[in-house]
Amino acid sequence: MHSNNVEVKQDTRNHKGFFIEQGLYKFMGIDQSGWALICVDDATCHYVDPDSLEDVEELVES
Repeated sequence: MHSNNVEVKQDTRNHKGFFIEQGLYKFMGIDQSGWALICVDDATCHYVDPDSLEDVEELVES
């Protein structure tokens, strides 16, 4: 299965209003309320505004 790697823009906040670290995340999907779910690993995930995401697919070498 192909996973989507995304980065968050600077000063991105999660759904609770906290800033989240910039870096590479795995895009998991969008929930019913319109938040994008992104995960660092199985234990660390964040809900963010989909507009705060940038696709990095073209930067990742296969």
